[in-house]
Amino acid sequence: MSFSFQRLGLLFMALLWLAGPVLAASKPGKPGKKSNKDEVVTLTTSQGVMRLILFDDTPRHKDNFLKKAKGGFYNGTTFHRVIPGFMIQGGDANSKDADPSNDGLGQPDEGTIPAELTAGHQHNYGALAAARQGDFANPERASSASQFYLVENREGTHFLDGQYTVFGQVIQGLDVIGKIAAFARDGRDRPIADINMTLKVEKLKRKKIAELYGYTYR
Repeated sequence: MSFSFQRLGLLFMALLWLAGPVLAASKPGKPGKKSNKDEVVTLTTSQGVMRLILFDDTPRHKDNFLKKAKGGFYNGTTFHRVIPGFMIQGGDANSKDADPSNDGLGQPDEGTIPAELTAGHQHNYGALAAARQGDFANPERASSASQFYLVENREGTHFLDGQYTVFGQVIQGLDVIGKIAAFARDGRDRPIADINMTLKVEKLKRKKIAELYGYTYR
């Protein structure tokens, strides 16, 4: 399905969530010597498996996402909003319950992650980025501490560059994003059938990651 930029205003709403108080995550420690190993996140759904890498120069988002993934936070959450030609969004703890109407609203005491926009990562095909509240309520563009989205548009969604923190990239299973985006959905762009996810984190040598997935570290 082709992407229409006339839907821009509506699409921005797809990346917003309602939250309570803004509680910034703790700052990561001072970066030391870069390890020769890195974490690969395996995200498994009924539509297939994706593997993701997280960027070192967005340390707050990387640390937060890895902590949640390792702790099982995302297991059982769903991709609660999908828009063909744009993105798929998930990670809300509310999507684990039996009430679809609260999916995407977020937890009131969840807090936020300070924006890491200066890294300059773009919304390329398969980019992993953080959802957030709109500028009117969140002028500092702080990110949701849990909800994320994956870019489904093969040409990217570069009108979002510099506005939402991009902190990772799908390095295997890009086709799965399209399969999820193609699901029948309701008026809120929620898939009619739940698309649950489970996440697993594996630490590998960066050289091995490059060999297995063709990923080039910059």
